[in-house]
Amino acid sequence: MKKIEAIIQPFKLEEVKEALKAIGVDGMTVTEVRGHGRQKGHKEVYRGQEYMVDLLPKVKIEMVIPDTRLEEVVKAVVSAARTGKIGDGKIFVFDVADAIRIRNEDRGDATL
Repeated sequence: MKKIEAIIQPFKLEEVKEALKAIGVDGMTVTEVRGHGRQKGHKEVYRGQEYMVDLLPKVKIEMVIPDTRLEEVVKAVVSAARTGKIGDGKIFVFDVADAIRIRNEDRGDATL
């Protein structure tokens, strides 16, 4: 099993959810987060004062999938989240040793 964490622009969330739904991925956790990458934020002007916004709003989507679906899911997220501009986000992939469904103690891929 693989865990995918995708950090994306908030306005792309619906497109990513629809792309995942279209390929049959149902389970995910979505969290509103703040952060920055290479762009280090940006400057804004508010009431005549310039200030630095260094932690930008992002959305983190987490899901655990079978190993065999990794490339399919990554391609769906990339195509739905891409704008072609700086700040589109990142995808991180982790190995998952095991998963247990609390309700009935199913283990492994059966929990997905």
